[in-house]
Amino acid sequence: MLGKNIALRALEPTDIDLLYKWENDTEIWHISNTLTPFSRFVLEQYLVNAHEDIYASKQVRLMIDHINSPEVKTIGSVDLFDFSPHHKRAGVGILIAKEYRGKGYASEALNLVIKYSFDTLNLHQLYCNISKDNEQSLKLFQKHGFMIIGNKKHWLRIEDSWVDEYMLQLIRK
Repeated sequence: MLGKNIALRALEPTDIDLLYKWENDTEIWHISNTLTPFSRFVLEQYLVNAHEDIYASKQVRLMIDHINSPEVKTIGSVDLFDFSPHHKRAGVGILIAKEYRGKGYASEALNLVIKYSFDTLNLHQLYCNISKDNEQSLKLFQKHGFMIIGNKKHWLRIEDSWVDEYMLQLIRK
């Protein structure tokens, strides 16, 4: 899937180093509800099975490549998870590497994944869960039509405090 500045592509074995770095970045564990590090072996096994169809695995991860630089650079990933073919919905999450944030790449990636989800997968809806204090992500998803449909009080424990988590939903028009 090709955008103006980025392309979404399937996982490749060469992505192992980036996945290892991102999945083990303790600064963002609270966003992905991660509590323990991922071993290289586990991530390699994930890559081995990444070719599975979304209907079999119920998830897909696409890498985000910046295509307008002298060399193509992978700058993030987008996940569709909790895929339900019967209910025609999936969860969506985006990660942009720290050094590429704030430049519109997440917005472009979200645009592409919404189009893919609705036009190719024929989904009826997408949803996401975002902590109340993650204002940048809330703005991003709301800009693309996601509506807050629920507030889970004291849902996330981040360090020694409790944070609410919003559930957002985008229903296909």
